[in-house]
Amino acid sequence: MAADNGDTPDRAGEAIWQNGLAREGDTDTQRVISADLPVNATLHLWLKAVNPGTPGSVSLFSANGKFGEVQVANAEENSFRISHVFGGGHIELRYDTAETSVSVAYWFTAADVLETGITVLHTNPANAAPNLPASYHFRPPFGWMNDPNGFGRFGGRPHLFYQHYSHGRMWNNMHWGHAVSSDYLRWRHLPVFLFPSEEVVARPDKRGGAFSGSAIPLPSGPGIRVFFTEKVSDRMPEQEIQMSAVSADLFTAGEATVILPHRPEGEGLTLDFRDPYVFRGPDGRWKMLLGSQSVEGGVILLYETEDTQAAGGWTYLGKLLIETRHQTTAIECPCLLPLDGEATDPATRWALSYGLMNGKDERTGRRNLTLVDVGWFDGRTFSREFTRELDFGTDNYAFQAFMDGTTPVGIGWLGNWADTGPTIDFPSAMTLPRTLRLEDGQLLTPPIEAAEGLRSHVLDRTRLAAGERVTFSNGAVEFLIEFSEAGVPFDLELEHPGVGLGLVQDETGLWLRYESPGADHPRYIVEGARVRRLRIFLDYGSIEVFADDGRFAGTKRITGFDPVRSARLSAPADTVSQAMVWALRL
Repeated sequence: MAADNGDTPDRAGEAIWQNGLAREGDTDTQRVISADLPVNATLHLWLKAVNPGTPGSVSLFSANGKFGEVQVANAEENSFRISHVFGGGHIELRYDTAETSVSVAYWFTAADVLETGITVLHTNPANAAPNLPASYHFRPPFGWMNDPNGFGRFGGRPHLFYQHYSHGRMWNNMHWGHAVSSDYLRWRHLPVFLFPSEEVVARPDKRGGAFSGSAIPLPSGPGIRVFFTEKVSDRMPEQEIQMSAVSADLFTAGEATVILPHRPEGEGLTLDFRDPYVFRGPDGRWKMLLGSQSVEGGVILLYETEDTQAAGGWTYLGKLLIETRHQTTAIECPCLLPLDGEATDPATRWALSYGLMNGKDERTGRRNLTLVDVGWFDGRTFSREFTRELDFGTDNYAFQAFMDGTTPVGIGWLGNWADTGPTIDFPSAMTLPRTLRLEDGQLLTPPIEAAEGLRSHVLDRTRLAAGERVTFSNGAVEFLIEFSEAGVPFDLELEHPGVGLGLVQDETGLWLRYESPGADHPRYIVEGARVRRLRIFLDYGSIEVFADDGRFAGTKRITGFDPVRSARLSAPADTVSQAMVWALRL
């Protein structure tokens, strides 16, 4: 997405230097990244050696000449090599592309970074963000992104951390990216928050880093405490351990410490032990959920501490949930929060959401489902009332939510591990943020109310309802469609150049048409659904469906960034009560 602080690559510099890559026929490999910095600007820079055994280096120049040099010997991984505060003025970073590759360079001023964000000076084609000026979904300023982490309101504003690899659009050693917002829709990108340990970065045969987790406000003052899983791929006996770090300024993390060095003994767990979600329980104590796998099936582990700072003293209470459906290989990203009352009220229902890594619905072929159990939590046990899928499209994964006052608000990764991996170039985005609420015994997950503020202007009031085709100028569109009664059969055909796309309701239920040449796709369906009202959001590379105010939600990533060009609605005569179409923009 295009953030509101100019945090995209310098397009003018890109035209001259092509982001640090030599042009065809250009034998001059000397490159320059230049910037005019304000007083007290901090520069962050990542680089690596091009050739093993030959160091790479970047020289720093000001108006007074050369004042520094940074070097790196690692040719396997881009290394974070500088965090320097400047006195202001013009600077240049000079390097030889035959010896050195620069991945990312950005600057910010610590005094106002939460208000102004970072300014990206340089990326290269391997990690540059897509140029989608009309897109309204959250995207990182560079590189790869997956799970949302540490989602919450801190210092009066929503913060979003996320799994991040800065140097390419493929999964690799994990960092935490970071952004801040005022409305959950318009985000300012902040400095990279967490980094892989030196144990991971120093050896190319290792993989891991700072994996998923959560954040809580510091009970004793301003700032936050974050919790995350550190993974080192071949570390024994524990590949995954739980870490914690404190940030007093909301954008830099202090030194991380180990809070859980090993899995609970005697539970028959696999090496999977991840994604700490920390929250206040009904008894006032801090609780922690972790995902794992056992011989019984996927499991959610429950811990608690009497430490008011949640800094240590974590005690294992047992398995909160055992999941045997869909043959998951591990539960990921568990999340638990109250839905319809105060956490301290025994009558309050709670929502327990979790991802089923590699789980498969045999009826439809869908993979990596996310489930939500609604029931009661007394601080030690969870009693399930009913279960539903979070998303019948399945591309709302690693969903994380928190209580924003009295309102649960959540967001997910707009992706699915069935479509990506460490060898696949995968454009990343987050879903639209959603709220959760109970109504008439049903769990609803509609988009946040602020999403109506994305509406730029009306594209159509009558033609879609009359069965005519409505064309779009770009890929950012919202539909609001209402029928005269529940269960009216319809076919909303969406014209896309790469896939067969649409939304259908028939005798089998509500389902998303997604067809691409030469590929077999799962069936994205809510069997037996009979819906009356639809909100549908299109963006470059995605569709999100909310039926009957979020009673059913379906999210699907669309390969590539070609926009949906037009839509046509087929339905029986006189059954369409309303069909509005808006163009959207941030």
